[in-house]
Amino acid sequence: MISVHLQGQRFQVRAAAIVLHEGHLLVHRAPGDPYWALPGGRVEVGEAASATVVREMKEELGEDVACGALLHIAENFFDLSGQRNHEIGFYFLVSLPEGSQLLDKARIYRGIESHLELEFRWFPVNQLASINLRPTFLHASLAADPLAFSHAVQREYP
Repeated sequence: MISVHLQGQRFQVRAAAIVLHEGHLLVHRAPGDPYWALPGGRVEVGEAASATVVREMKEELGEDVACGALLHIAENFFDLSGQRNHEIGFYFLVSLPEGSQLLDKARIYRGIESHLELEFRWFPVNQLASINLRPTFLHASLAADPLAFSHAVQREYP
């Protein structure tokens, strides 16, 4: 995976899935996390970011997804557990297969990331501002109609 420690910071390249269905967005979080994020993971060396999304969805949820258009590129600077992070993120529109068991919006789904059990849930797009979604630029960008490509620079620290 592309994740290195440089000058006291962790630098990583991440690819994430924007899974929208009937006005809802699929998000996940690790146990104890106070925030939600888009499913995805770190890009492997030599791997296209779109392939990362497909691989991560298969690993975490057992779903074969179709990775569509790149919707956002983000330069994200944030602290996590006392560690400064500089992340380059690629955010792709992703569709689930027809008849996927993940399409029931009322359920909470469990997935696996390495040794962590992840919680996956659907939230209405028009209510995203009410949840702690990271990175926060996603609140406005996913509520836009129509959705449009963007480049975001998000800084949680100077």
